[in-house]
Amino acid sequence: MDRRSFLTSTAAGTATTVALLNGTAAEAAPADGLARPVPAQAHAATGKDFPKAGGNLGNQNHSSLKRITAANVGRLGGAWHLNLEDGSTAAHQQCAVIAQDGVLYLATTQQNVFAVDGRTGRVKWKTNIGTETTNMRGLALGGGLAFTIAGDNKVHALDQRTGAVVWTRELLVEDQGDPDCDPASGQCGGSRGGLAGAVVHWDGLVYIGTQGSTAGARGRAYALDAATGEVSWVFWGTPGPGEYGHDTWEGDTWKTGGAVCWIHPAVDPELGLVYWTFGNPYPRTDGSSRGGDNLFANCLVALDAKTGERRWHFQSVHHDIWDYDGVMSPVLADLLIEGRKHRVVVYGSKTGMYYILDRRTGDPVHGMEERPVPQHAAQKTSPTQPFPGGEPFVETEPRLDKATRPVPFYPTGGLFEVHWDRATILYPGAGGGADWSFPSFSHRTGLVYVGYGLINSAYSNTHGGRVNTARPLGEYFAGGLAAVDPRTNTVAWRQEGDWSLAHGNGILSTAGGVLFQGRPDGVLTALDDRDGTELWTWQCGAGVNTSPLTYEVDGEQYVAVLAGGNGLPYPDIPKGDHLWAFKLGGRVRPAAAPTPPSRRNQIRAAAVTGATAKNTVTLGRIWDTGRGVPGATENLVAQNAMAPQHLRIAKGTTLTFVNPADNSSAHGAVSFFEAEFDSGLLMPGQSFSHTFDTAGEFFYNDPVAPQSTGKIVVE
Repeated sequence: MDRRSFLTSTAAGTATTVALLNGTAAEAAPADGLARPVPAQAHAATGKDFPKAGGNLGNQNHSSLKRITAANVGRLGGAWHLNLEDGSTAAHQQCAVIAQDGVLYLATTQQNVFAVDGRTGRVKWKTNIGTETTNMRGLALGGGLAFTIAGDNKVHALDQRTGAVVWTRELLVEDQGDPDCDPASGQCGGSRGGLAGAVVHWDGLVYIGTQGSTAGARGRAYALDAATGEVSWVFWGTPGPGEYGHDTWEGDTWKTGGAVCWIHPAVDPELGLVYWTFGNPYPRTDGSSRGGDNLFANCLVALDAKTGERRWHFQSVHHDIWDYDGVMSPVLADLLIEGRKHRVVVYGSKTGMYYILDRRTGDPVHGMEERPVPQHAAQKTSPTQPFPGGEPFVETEPRLDKATRPVPFYPTGGLFEVHWDRATILYPGAGGGADWSFPSFSHRTGLVYVGYGLINSAYSNTHGGRVNTARPLGEYFAGGLAAVDPRTNTVAWRQEGDWSLAHGNGILSTAGGVLFQGRPDGVLTALDDRDGTELWTWQCGAGVNTSPLTYEVDGEQYVAVLAGGNGLPYPDIPKGDHLWAFKLGGRVRPAAAPTPPSRRNQIRAAAVTGATAKNTVTLGRIWDTGRGVPGATENLVAQNAMAPQHLRIAKGTTLTFVNPADNSSAHGAVSFFEAEFDSGLLMPGQSFSHTFDTAGEFFYNDPVAPQSTGKIVVE
């Protein structure tokens, strides 16, 4: 099949020079540098209600409410606070809270669905829908029902007033597929997978996504009849025999190809299209068995909302071997570019680039160029990759002057560098750029706001026990917020800080000129939408890895957010069950600050005392925790081939690093980034000693096998 490709029609970074609104004369760019004028939007901003994840069907996360402004947001205080799960810190929470008629609706990881009075915080009803936990990312409302997925792969419709279950539909049943599927044909997928994403309701249908690409699940998107739960249509992420795109998969690899759609779609009622993003192929970092472009992995697909028929698609990464899935909720916006109104869909994610496409045709608004990229025969790499006109909103390779400074001794490269046996550090990576945070399109400024991460990844093919070291141990994490002018696909401004903001850290923009976004340290921030200046902060008690919302009750504007933490990219994000609502003059005090995540990718192995290890680290060996001694076999591929990997000693202790005589390879131990010690290369039978006179935490790795990383804590 010929790949769809586009010629560059707009020079990268070209600024819009003329903008017409309602036929008026050309208007100069605003003095504040924002993207106005903004034409009337086909998708109205939310007002007193915030009825779905993303706010409206275009996922714009923008509210017309403006009582809370940049001038008075400092007066925000807690209106009320609720612990949904009795203060439990056992699970993270990812649900986008929604609001209708003064009532908030949400679900917890613990499989409880809530309706909460938005003015008082009183629980109106609570319904348990199971015991098998999963990521709950948002309910949908429609026809008096509240729709939600559950961890046991069932979809429930609850009475919106009472919480009573009206109907239940099971999908992805235990035979690893749907009822009446044929396993021999691959129509059931390679593994069961799971339901995922916030539910979306439109015109009598509810849209349900799936997850499980890391286990070889075959992705599918569902539309269910909202009244009965019956399946109206299914769209497969990897096409079967006779379907468009089937020939982009080698052999039978489509049966376990991944391409799951685990974030909620956008809907354009006027065009009758639903826009869904499909994730990476399986295996994630090994393309050796699945030659071809691998449709519809890494694609935005426009589907007929009523039938599921593909109208068009755009693939942002061909034959992905980097986990560069673009699974971010697509944003629909209407733009004025050189006097002409464009109805676009904004698509993009981990590559750090936005692909701005015509909503009706899929044509690129700013041009698209297929550029040659590095090649690797074993990986069966695509000869080219698409680059949109404009510019990336983050860098596309590691930099030594920020958190993307690579851990030493790894091979490194930019966006599409290849890898095979040797773990290779790239940026953006699996957690870099913009991952699955929910962007916002502001009707006030005309800018698209997105959180991003400054996080390297290191890739290998995972054969022979190799580890896909998606986040090298000891590296630093950081991130920021970017404001992109979609008229030119260029960065209007960018604010970088200490925290990655790319994993559920959704952004709310408002007509009052304020942005709201949460951080993994538990802080909810209010920012000026013109430049990202911080205006207000609030400690919520657990990581805020969900989207804030705003709504109105009795003329009072509220802002609310669920703070419950997450597991990525920081494994130690504080967890909880805090539902907060704020208003001007609110009197409820902030929560106590939890222990923030470590800004380095920590080694999680339990510490071994220097006495237990006899003040010796054995290189190229894995610590035998049962016997409390180094393992007997050399290992060149694991991350923990330092025995012990995590050592705790007193200041003044002398440690000896030993390469055993029966190892076959040279090894070493080099401290980074503090340069505390450097053993050089030690041949089998050689050793090196160092006395630690400074308290601290010292990471080190092996120059021969750099993914093998250890940590010494000096007290």
